[in-house]
Amino acid sequence: MPTIGVAVAIPEPWATELQDYRTAVGDTTAAMIPTHITLVPPTEIDDVHLAEVEKHLEETAAEFGGFRVHLRGTGTFRPVSPVVFVTLVEGISRCEQLAKSLRRGPLDVELQYPYHPHVTVAHHLGEEQLDRAFADLADFECEFDVSAFHLYVHDAETGWRPTRNFPLQAATAR
Repeated sequence: MPTIGVAVAIPEPWATELQDYRTAVGDTTAAMIPTHITLVPPTEIDDVHLAEVEKHLEETAAEFGGFRVHLRGTGTFRPVSPVVFVTLVEGISRCEQLAKSLRRGPLDVELQYPYHPHVTVAHHLGEEQLDRAFADLADFECEFDVSAFHLYVHDAETGWRPTRNFPLQAATAR
């Protein structure tokens, strides 16, 4: 069974900047994980249900309009989970609404932790490396428009790869 995920891709140049940082701090999984904001966590899907999942993703994308994301500073899930991340200061509620809508029907998955949109920059590293990532990226900041989300499929050799783009189609009220 393939493992899929649904996420907002971080655009360039910030995607490469954050992925390169993640690699430099010692996170060996970084090269296999595109920089993103998770909407649906890794989920095993039977091949026979993939078309149903894609239809659900299309329908959800049609219900949502684009929105702005502003990333600034760092946060951590420690001591619950050894993760340091870049925080969203704008776009949180839109990510929450989109994620909630996506996680129904064929993607009705139970979350291990409450949903909190973020961009991981260090994961499963030693305390010193996590502290370094937390401090080094404390001044990180970028803003971008989200106009789509992506379906990712996990491959054991190459990691997470985007397989399909789902443009957000509803009119946006700002």
